[in-house]
Amino acid sequence: MPGEARATYILPLKRGSAGSLADLPEYLARVAEWAKVLVVDGSVPEVFAAHSAEFPVCVGHVAPTHACLNGKVAGVLTGLELARTDFCVIADDDVRYTEPVFRRMLALLLTADVVRPQNYFEPLPWHARWDTARTLLNRALGADYPGTLGVRRSVLLRAGGYCGDVLFENLELIRTVRAAGGTEVRASDLFVARRPCSARHFLTQRVRQAYDGFAQPLRLASELALLPVLAAGTRRFRSLPVIAAAAAAGVADIGRRRRRGTEVFPASSAVWAPIWLLERSVTVWAAPWHRLTGGVPYAGTRISKAGHSLRELRRTVPGAR
Repeated sequence: MPGEARATYILPLKRGSAGSLADLPEYLARVAEWAKVLVVDGSVPEVFAAHSAEFPVCVGHVAPTHACLNGKVAGVLTGLELARTDFCVIADDDVRYTEPVFRRMLALLLTADVVRPQNYFEPLPWHARWDTARTLLNRALGADYPGTLGVRRSVLLRAGGYCGDVLFENLELIRTVRAAGGTEVRASDLFVARRPCSARHFLTQRVRQAYDGFAQPLRLASELALLPVLAAGTRRFRSLPVIAAAAAAGVADIGRRRRRGTEVFPASSAVWAPIWLLERSVTVWAAPWHRLTGGVPYAGTRISKAGHSLRELRRTVPGAR
């Protein structure tokens, strides 16, 4: 690892069975030329050992020392404790930075405490286009939540870390930094590639992602209203579904065009917005049921809390403002 690295790259990892890491070891070897790389691996012992054999020597590979319902947070908190740089970049194992993008992330951290970049899928199978529609709608209405963040370690340590028993962990981290008086930069034109998951895994995530809405009550209420409003409206105006689909695609295309999005988001992705909205209007109704029955299934357990509000965190985070 570089002796005078300005940043630490923290990758929380957890796998229940052995399998190919694909290009991850090679990618981390490149990242190690720009930063200290630390993989915090909560996999079972035999898988942990297999990973150790695959990762290059320039990559730190340790087990998590924290215990949380959300295993990703356990990895991040362990990584933050072991890091020796104030600038930390947290990234899922499917995230792929290039050096210029990474350097820009560090430049933004000079004046911010948490930086939220923009992920895009590369390549783009059908289910990645489906999920990209969600990204475009988020961009049109504000900003997306990526699988990677840049953060100042000192701010999170001052806040005592962040809660690891919530589902929407990235939002929890961002809100904790803000509650501690930190500043957030929404870098929607800082594009970081992401490898798509399998179609099977994508399908298993539909309800879990809808459950994240409990951390954003207004959004959840809007999504719960989608299906009843559409059903009632269609009785009076049979052309309503066509109009609604066109409107959804139009809003998604606005998100695609914002902040240089056309550089990474093809126009065809916006066409999937009506399909994503229809999916969410159905799967969101499973979220209240899971809430009433103990929480959404997650990695062999259940998580009931999606995330704390900023108001709650300002009452509980040490030194909150």
